[in-house]
Amino acid sequence: MKVNLDDPNLTAFALGELSADDHAKMAEAVADSPEAQNHVGETQQFARLLRAEYEADRQQPATRSPLIVRMEEERRASWRYQWGSLAAALAIFAVIAAVAITTIQRESGTLSKRLTDNPKPASPKESASETTLEMEPLTTPAPLLALQLPKSSAPAAPEFVEEPKLADNRSGYERREVQKNSAAGKYAGLGSTPLPPPAPKPMRSYTSGGGETTEAEPPQRYRQDFNTATYDKVEENPFLPAASNPLSTFSIDVDTASYANVRRFINSGSLPPKDAVRVEEMINYFTYDYREPESDKPFSIDLDATACPWDPSHRLLRIGLKGREVANEKRPPSNLVFLLDVSGSMMPAERLPLVKQAMRLLVDKLTEKDRVAIVVYAGGSGLVLNSTSGNEKEKILRALEELQAGGSTNGAEGIELAYKVAAENFIKGGVNRVILATDGDFNIGVTNQGDLIRLIEAKAKSGVFLSVLGVGTDNLKDSTMQKLADKGNGNYAYLDSVDEARKVLVQQINGTLMTIAKDVKIQVEFNPARVASYRLIGYEKRLLRKEDFNNDKVDAGEIGAGHTVTALYEIVPAGAGATDLATSVPPVDPLKYQSPNSSTAAAKTDSKTSPEMVTVKLRHKKPDGETSELTERSFTDNGSKFENAAPDLKFAAAVAEFGMLLRDSQYKGKGTLGAVIEWAQEGKGRDTAGYRAGFIEMARKAQSLKPREG
Repeated sequence: MKVNLDDPNLTAFALGELSADDHAKMAEAVADSPEAQNHVGETQQFARLLRAEYEADRQQPATRSPLIVRMEEERRASWRYQWGSLAAALAIFAVIAAVAITTIQRESGTLSKRLTDNPKPASPKESASETTLEMEPLTTPAPLLALQLPKSSAPAAPEFVEEPKLADNRSGYERREVQKNSAAGKYAGLGSTPLPPPAPKPMRSYTSGGGETTEAEPPQRYRQDFNTATYDKVEENPFLPAASNPLSTFSIDVDTASYANVRRFINSGSLPPKDAVRVEEMINYFTYDYREPESDKPFSIDLDATACPWDPSHRLLRIGLKGREVANEKRPPSNLVFLLDVSGSMMPAERLPLVKQAMRLLVDKLTEKDRVAIVVYAGGSGLVLNSTSGNEKEKILRALEELQAGGSTNGAEGIELAYKVAAENFIKGGVNRVILATDGDFNIGVTNQGDLIRLIEAKAKSGVFLSVLGVGTDNLKDSTMQKLADKGNGNYAYLDSVDEARKVLVQQINGTLMTIAKDVKIQVEFNPARVASYRLIGYEKRLLRKEDFNNDKVDAGEIGAGHTVTALYEIVPAGAGATDLATSVPPVDPLKYQSPNSSTAAAKTDSKTSPEMVTVKLRHKKPDGETSELTERSFTDNGSKFENAAPDLKFAAAVAEFGMLLRDSQYKGKGTLGAVIEWAQEGKGRDTAGYRAGFIEMARKAQSLKPREG
């Protein structure tokens, strides 16, 4: 079904006004049309703005918090507010009238029913704190996004919260009216004003899944009827002939988001999209037993090789880096700014609530030498907590507890404010970092990915680094977050659980927060007398030109304290009768003015007489430096068999092959999931944290899943 953007049913779909059958049909059609998805998002956003404007006009300016006033002024100045007063007035009238009529009808019918069925008067406790009216199931689905309005100091208007009613298998939603007794808005007391002690939340019962459940607050529901997650297309690195392409250059990567995201898909019963699988991030999710750095070096370099398990006629070369460990008590003071997305798409439990849990874990590890500020953004942005000492944990946690999701997403404005706050509290010689937690759905303000990246690149020059924590499922903008972390001199992790948050922000806190080397580049030179062709496994988004290696102006990756970084090459040995997959690469026409093997300088070593397979060069800068330092190591392959390989190398090979199988890679060779499990078990080692056992269990689950179509 092709969607016409002028079809009034599309607007009705966005506002949740279609019948269940029509809603399902339209959702299926919208899922296949990016233009329709944008139209739906804009319609929902406009409706939210209209409702917010209506409610804001009812508030007395003197009682509104400065943050709300400023955000309202910014919204009024935006282009959306210029859509025309007549259209706005008509739309507001339609929305308010529809809500009012529905409310009156349902209240009258339900009140009479309740008085008939249960004529007992309400208890004093109920009447003093809140009024709960049980409503009949609606016949139409709920809107895609629940609208959350700013609260005022005046008596709160009834708030509608929609809960799925599943007990009788009906598709309708049960609407409940909750008269709240809180006088404080969701941002009240934020900013420079100390927060008041949080009042205990009233306990209330509500129906969920057919049974009575008691919770502090009935949750609002976020509806996403189509998947808008985005992943960059990954074109796998091919085999390249060593004679004509002797240099392989790339930027190191310590991101781990892909692994946790892949695990989330498999645990939910489906295989991930191919482009969600970045093999190097899966390999680097795990730590490996590399040598400690010598003296004052920021990292060590390990090289080893073995027979390639999925094609024994090939060789598997491993390059391993180990960052210098820093004890917690020796970690320098930190200036942290939490930049938290509180837009409407962050409403579900696996988004903002999970982010708040993650931040609590991090706050618990901070000390009096650390400082924390909290910036939030939705339609606008605001400073929720001024930079505060890490030993004032109660104050920080109260500020986190007050956060609620609602509104559109102006990420660029939040980024600007977060870096401004970080710069104002900059600690020379300390850890200065913005921690961005979001699903990546920037839909107002600066929304173009290129402009966002340029914004982050400019901010990175201030010496403030960036960590990105991705959350969410159907709305995950993985592509955007990966690029922001790369250009922000930082790292990107995906949080699929509290356990993952604990790994990133507690167990590996020093690596996450403390950069020990930046702009780290690797250049590998292959000896054509020993190597016919080679293929870098993963790092497709990190490739650099050979000229970039010595160019200190070119950005590259960072290594955190204690981090390990692993890169694998699959190598076709020269003259060994192995299948050379580089022969499928189209040949280059002969050069007219020079021999393809000519060089401006004579080679330092005769490749035919040298036993070396490769020479590995690395460049890095100190965290506050602008000039790179060079490290170089050579390696000679001793021809060891895979069964004799180090356990760590076996495990890394298992993870690499697992990633290639998930991608259905043309380079996966003869490997199977059964073989992956076997190799991983042989390489499991001590596994004190249990992460390798978790990988083995995930590989077993993947065996029972069918490949995704398309």
